[in-house]
Amino acid sequence: MTNIHPSSIIHKNAEIAEDVKIGAFCIIGENVEIQSGTEILSHVVIDGYTTIGKNNKIYPFASIGLPPQDLKYKGEKSILNIGDNNTIREYVTIHPGTADDNGLTTIGNGNLIMIQAHIAHDCIVGDNIILANGATLAGHVTIGDNSTIGGLSAVHQFVRIGHHSFVGGLSAVTKDIPPFTIASSPRSTLDGLNLVGLRRKGFDKTTISAMQKALKYIFFNSENSLLDRVKKIEDDNKNNIHPEIQDIIDFVRCSERGLCLPDEGKIK
Repeated sequence: MTNIHPSSIIHKNAEIAEDVKIGAFCIIGENVEIQSGTEILSHVVIDGYTTIGKNNKIYPFASIGLPPQDLKYKGEKSILNIGDNNTIREYVTIHPGTADDNGLTTIGNGNLIMIQAHIAHDCIVGDNIILANGATLAGHVTIGDNSTIGGLSAVHQFVRIGHHSFVGGLSAVTKDIPPFTIASSPRSTLDGLNLVGLRRKGFDKTTISAMQKALKYIFFNSENSLLDRVKKIEDDNKNNIHPEIQDIIDFVRCSERGLCLPDEGKIK
């Protein structure tokens, strides 16, 4: 194929669409599939059972699909699936899954993965997500659609970050972050609703106001237990609950690691 630089090494069994562009000094392994419209600039290694969808752009020195950094990994078959229209910048590392989970790491569509970000084994990364420079996801992390992880932030194993949420830079995220919220500080405390992100995504004022009220009652309140407060919100809005508020309630009830909470000084 004329779109492949002669210095690159492409295994004869790799499945590469005719219009894929591969620059100088890239290495593509035997079980890799790269679909139409994707461009790989130079000095990129893609290996393992990796599928890369359409119209992605991968920048120099990215390492994709190599074995996970997990001492329990013994070379078993594991998979990495990357969707369409993603931008993967320099020095990004993305690993496939392990047998301890489903053996699968998945990345959706339309994501911007900035320089030196890391996505570990068994992560589930949704659509339209930004991982800023140096953001790090440990194994088994789930990131909901339309979320942003700030630069040099580290997300602990098995943490869930809800959709439309924002994690400030230099945060250590050890607990689940509810949908539509913003969390920051070195120990990632809950700050409130992600107002800027929600307005940019076109959420109307009525919905945002209802979400603010519910969030304040659930998380910034010392009345009864958190689950009691969740139940009260649900009972009070039984026949007319906003879907977004129901998302927060469902997320809270499914949390296994515990939830990112506000500083005690903000709780009334």
